[in-house]
Amino acid sequence: MMFETSGDPKSPGQDNYINTILKRFLSRDPYLTPYKKTIRRRLLKTIETESRLTQGKRSLADFAAGHEYFGMHFQNGEWVFREWAPNATRIYLIGDMTNWREKKDFALHRITQEGHWEIRLSKDKLKHGDHYRLRVHWPDGKGDRIPAYSRRVVQDPDTLIFNAQVWSPPNPYRWKCMDFQFPPDPIFVYEAHVGMAQEEEKIGSYREFTTQILPRIVATGYNTLQLMAIQEHPYYGSFGYQVSSFFAASSRFGTPEEFKELVDTAHASGLRVIIDLVHSHGVSNEVEGLSRFDGTLYQYFHEGPRGIHEAWDSRCFDYEKHQVLHFLLSNCRFWLDEYKLDGFRFDGVTSMLYMDHGLEKAFTSYDDYFDDNVDEDALIYLALANKVIYDVRPDAVTIAEDISGMPGLAVPISSGGMGFDYRFAMGVPDNWIRLVKDTPDEKWHMEHLWYELTNRRRDEKTISYTESHDQALVGDKTIFFRLIDADMYDHMQVGDDNHIVARGMALHKMIRLITLATAGNGYLNFMGNEFGHPEWIDFPREGNNWSYRYARRQWHLVDDENLKYQFLARFDRDMISLSRDHQLLESAEIRLIYEHSDNKIIIFERAGLLFIFNFHPERSYSDYRFEAPPGKYRMIFNSDAPEYGGHNRLHPDQHHLTLLDTSMNQSRNLLSLYLPTRTALVLEPASSGCNDLGHSKE
Repeated sequence: MMFETSGDPKSPGQDNYINTILKRFLSRDPYLTPYKKTIRRRLLKTIETESRLTQGKRSLADFAAGHEYFGMHFQNGEWVFREWAPNATRIYLIGDMTNWREKKDFALHRITQEGHWEIRLSKDKLKHGDHYRLRVHWPDGKGDRIPAYSRRVVQDPDTLIFNAQVWSPPNPYRWKCMDFQFPPDPIFVYEAHVGMAQEEEKIGSYREFTTQILPRIVATGYNTLQLMAIQEHPYYGSFGYQVSSFFAASSRFGTPEEFKELVDTAHASGLRVIIDLVHSHGVSNEVEGLSRFDGTLYQYFHEGPRGIHEAWDSRCFDYEKHQVLHFLLSNCRFWLDEYKLDGFRFDGVTSMLYMDHGLEKAFTSYDDYFDDNVDEDALIYLALANKVIYDVRPDAVTIAEDISGMPGLAVPISSGGMGFDYRFAMGVPDNWIRLVKDTPDEKWHMEHLWYELTNRRRDEKTISYTESHDQALVGDKTIFFRLIDADMYDHMQVGDDNHIVARGMALHKMIRLITLATAGNGYLNFMGNEFGHPEWIDFPREGNNWSYRYARRQWHLVDDENLKYQFLARFDRDMISLSRDHQLLESAEIRLIYEHSDNKIIIFERAGLLFIFNFHPERSYSDYRFEAPPGKYRMIFNSDAPEYGGHNRLHPDQHHLTLLDTSMNQSRNLLSLYLPTRTALVLEPASSGCNDLGHSKE
């Protein structure tokens, strides 16, 4: 535990504690030493902030329980509703029960000087399913507002107006997997979107995802389901990143009970479930969102230009404010408590960490992480958020989406970091897109490719991927579609020998395998990309006549035995299985054995396996020799196998013996292999000649 808030944060004991943590943090990366003073200040400020929030009287997790106080609750036989609105002069609960008019019996009463409002109603005044909102009055104005802590928000299909809804079903969902805990295995993330997961051109539901999509995910071998767009958002086309109601599971996909069933079913299948948590900004909408909630622009957000994210047309939270921290930290706990989620991917972390949101900025120096452009309040919030999450769920997992490379992001709290378990290796997919889009594969530079795949902070856990949803948004394409393009429509039939499709399939498999095999500590795939889903993602909008054509997944393609998509899906499944069976990601050391850019060859060792890649578009090598530890090797995996849509140029279960070479006045052990063009193969030691590669048995 990083923060011990009992006593004076500036006491000698705390000072010694900070020095210990600081020393531990700097030992991970000595290049941070010149910034020791700034790092120490941040550590102290984090401890002081926690002390200010808890007053030393309770834990931070107990502090983060605003959802149990604010919002609508049925307690002790009556309805209790509370809201925080310091600038309000009057507040009324309006809705079905008042015929949408202000009524004296439904007026809230201010109960604290800091702006807490409350109303208590008898049991018969409200019922399950009632729609409601607030009518907030402030000096010189008024407005309708969706309560900030609403747990259920629905949109009228005719008027398209959003309202909160009383949710107190007579038969609440009864959990089956009460104490699900995920083992500390490497993370294989399957990124998915409930609404676009169905084949039909429509918005999919929680129930459909549970019955139709979860079995597919389980069969792929991925162990973590990352769900996008769960927090309520007014505009479907925002992909869920313009959140309005932070405590409400999106009703466009179904009910809270149905979402709970989804999570429970996933747990029963052995899947961890995490969601995208959007605390980097909030919608600018005033009725549905938090902007100008009580008549001021600065209640939840910064005042003035700092409170506006120009690029996203949204509002930026004031992470220094007590009530804002209470709201966001409670939101972290709420999803763990209410829906038994197993963690979060924090969206837009780069935007949070920098005053300029990191837009169009190249982070080229450590100075960029310690200057006045860093929003230290946001940095402190992230550390506190992770502490709350782990206090509530010690086995939870958190992932940071950060492109800047901020040191310490995925360093444990106990070592002075912000406490994320993982950070995304976001440079890897960017590099693949640049290569596939702009560079013919005969000009791919192997040394640069190796650098991009393995360039990461060694002291922090990372998750690599070839593409997420980001790379396929409208205006771009999936990697497979970029490789094949229009030929995908006419030449994906089994037996069609189209050379463009053959190139695309070969590279698609190699790109995914080398990305996984060089990944730091985890791997991610976006829904459908495992089988080369075509085209791009485009949600219904005015510009496409509100079409759902590109906001769905065409599962029939991979199910059709007459099409080649099945081969890519099978390869991906077996690739994941290979990694898990051989504990690939548990092995930190990745040793480059051989690289040759002209020949387009990369060979490396990890977890006792040899990975050999021939990216050359034309050359197959019949007798390619390279130095290797002595012994016998067996081929256990190759991308050219017929079951993966390959050309079957390698014999399955092949064995290879190293050859002793003395031609250069020295003894060398060489492997001599047939390396077909655009093929990857994996070898494992098959004799006592070598134990772990590079270490002969005595």
